[in-house]
Amino acid sequence: MDKLDALLADRILVLDGAMGTELQARGMRGNAEEWNLSKPEEVRAVHEGYFEAGADAVETNTFSATAIGQKEFSLEDRVVEINEAAARLAREAADAWTARTPDQPRFVFGSVGPTNRTASMSPKVEDPGFREVDFQGLATAYREQIVGLLNGGVDALLIETVFDTLNAKAAIWAALEEQEARGSRIPLLISGTITDRAGRTLSGQTAEAFWTSIRHAQPLAVGFNCALGAAEMRPHLEEVASLAESGILAYPNAGLPDEFGEYQQTPEEMAAAIGEWADSGLLNIIGGCCGTTPAHIAALVEAVRGKAPRQAAARSHKVDSERPRFSGLEPLVIRPESNLINIGERTNVSGSRKFARLVKEDAWEEALVIARDQVEDGAQMIDVCMDEGLLDGPAAMTRFLRLLASEPDIARVPVVVDSSRFEVLEVGLENLQGKALVNSLSLKDGEEEFRRRATLCRRHGAAIVVM
Repeated sequence: MDKLDALLADRILVLDGAMGTELQARGMRGNAEEWNLSKPEEVRAVHEGYFEAGADAVETNTFSATAIGQKEFSLEDRVVEINEAAARLAREAADAWTARTPDQPRFVFGSVGPTNRTASMSPKVEDPGFREVDFQGLATAYREQIVGLLNGGVDALLIETVFDTLNAKAAIWAALEEQEARGSRIPLLISGTITDRAGRTLSGQTAEAFWTSIRHAQPLAVGFNCALGAAEMRPHLEEVASLAESGILAYPNAGLPDEFGEYQQTPEEMAAAIGEWADSGLLNIIGGCCGTTPAHIAALVEAVRGKAPRQAAARSHKVDSERPRFSGLEPLVIRPESNLINIGERTNVSGSRKFARLVKEDAWEEALVIARDQVEDGAQMIDVCMDEGLLDGPAAMTRFLRLLASEPDIARVPVVVDSSRFEVLEVGLENLQGKALVNSLSLKDGEEEFRRRATLCRRHGAAIVVM
């Protein structure tokens, strides 16, 4: 990966374009990932087309290749096989093109998609605390996929089209677990998707809050893809580029879809917009998402040829990024001029007899009112604690945080997960898409156990109060 690191600092790299539409043009209907096994020559042909267009890297055909995504096709028991086959197909194409153009080495990014389930939102309007999948279920599915991709020889993992940051954090968790097991670095790239002109993900986070939540992964590059065309994506990409010390990645759609769901932006039109991005110093990696073809990628290659890649964020921004940062749906940065940070303690069963009573009575709507009142009264973070002898702490923490996630006026602020029991802290972190503060860890159980717990908190992206 030293070669990829060096190239990102030297020039703008070009990623491939859409996979699904290219396979559909070859007759694919239904499960694209199954073609890695049944029609490998067609999948490899797509990779070849993008490399011929000048792409430096291609994504594996594994966007939905988790047990969660493959269950509807009854292929969940073949996930490792599907991912390994996909990675080998892309690897073979990349190596062949590297041999043909040794001055332009080619790379393979393992595509890790968002799944069709969300850990931060309920599909049931009548039960906002319900989840079709939980953090550990996602992490298990992602790790299985990641094992297959790594066994097949990918150069990096691309956690992409992130519409729920908690899903992405589960994928990051899985990658870091596998990295520890293998004892070698697994480069990560992370790409969110902004779903509206207000600049938020589907699960409600702003671009800055999204970056704050996943920054602990130390990605090789971060950015956005899908949902928007280049013109609509630019301000959100610029925001993250002003903050991130990593590289910046983008692969927009070929404009916005028309009334028939078709993407009409021509390669020349898209290249003109991307050329301006490059001139403005926004890019390290550029590619295409929905509606883009090898012709679009060829145009992007020419649009960024010879243009300098984005350098690390300016020093003023770097200093800001090094300050304590937290996030709910929105970011919280603690600066020298911040003075005191107000943490609402009324959602702590030890700090409010009323809250404790409501939790014991399962009066969750009224308990949420207490949280809302704190935020409306100026709390910049809220402390959630369920340490009470008659409570099932993990269950109460899970239920309350899931309900809280459905209330944007409360969920906009970061959460302090508060407990004297580490298992309660863990389930709290598994239900927060933002960057939380853990209160607290101590050395009372010894240094080894402290290090283990601190490592797990960091793997969730949380900051820690140490007693």
